[in-house]
Amino acid sequence: MDFPEQLPKEVRKASYPCDICQKSFSLKSSLINHKIVHRGEKPFQCDTCDKSFSRLQTLINHKHIHTGERPYGCDICSKSFTLKSHLEDHKHTHTGEKPYQCDICGKSFTAKRTLTAHSRIHTGEKAHNCDICDKSFTQKSDLEDHKRTHTGEEPYQCDICDKSFSRIQALVTHKHIHKREKSSKTYGKSLTVRSLLEDHKHIPTGEKPYQCDICGESFSAKRTLTGHRRKHTGEKAHKCDICGKSFSRTDHLITHKRIHTGERPYGCDIC
Repeated sequence: MDFPEQLPKEVRKASYPCDICQKSFSLKSSLINHKIVHRGEKPFQCDTCDKSFSRLQTLINHKHIHTGERPYGCDICSKSFTLKSHLEDHKHTHTGEKPYQCDICGKSFTAKRTLTAHSRIHTGEKAHNCDICDKSFTQKSDLEDHKRTHTGEEPYQCDICDKSFSRIQALVTHKHIHKREKSSKTYGKSLTVRSLLEDHKHIPTGEKPYQCDICGESFSAKRTLTGHRRKHTGEKAHKCDICGKSFSRTDHLITHKRIHTGERPYGCDIC
């Protein structure tokens, strides 16, 4: 008699149910590994940072963080990933497929983790807690940015002037000060950032393609939506390194800093 482990995959049945959550497995070994999660056991420990995991495969994936290894490569654009699931989600950006749908509002996403983060908007869940001040955030990236306000860490350094920043987007915006690229002109204004040009084009058409998923208000510029959402959260993530004043939006900080520098980067070719 053949045991389930010896049968071809196509004829195996979910023969081993978990008596705790009723999930079923085709292999007894899979059930045994699954039950470790319920018991809270984490027998697999990273020998680099001592973090522990309940599954061996999770430990293997975790170790890629330390080694920098990205074994899963996209055969379309050659971008690489540490996790196979991240590669699979990435491929949806090429196909346009959005298989993960919110069962509350119907919005769809290319990645499961993006849907998970989005769902917290509906539930109000803030799963990522600051262990210094107990402030909570819906997204892990927001928590990481926030924690730098406590540590003063500025890991993103400009390779032109060596100035450092706590957020990568702040560095990207800063670099445009050096570039001074005013190659895109439309409706009488010179703009240094391509995204600003695209958003600027929405002004005369009245188009507002960026909608707040909390209150439904729409905006012509993505950066305006980003700033608007902080009204809901109360977050002021952007701090002036000259006078210490804080702002909820990057563009407000940039505008504020011109008080110190006297900079006037945008010129109208009419007036």
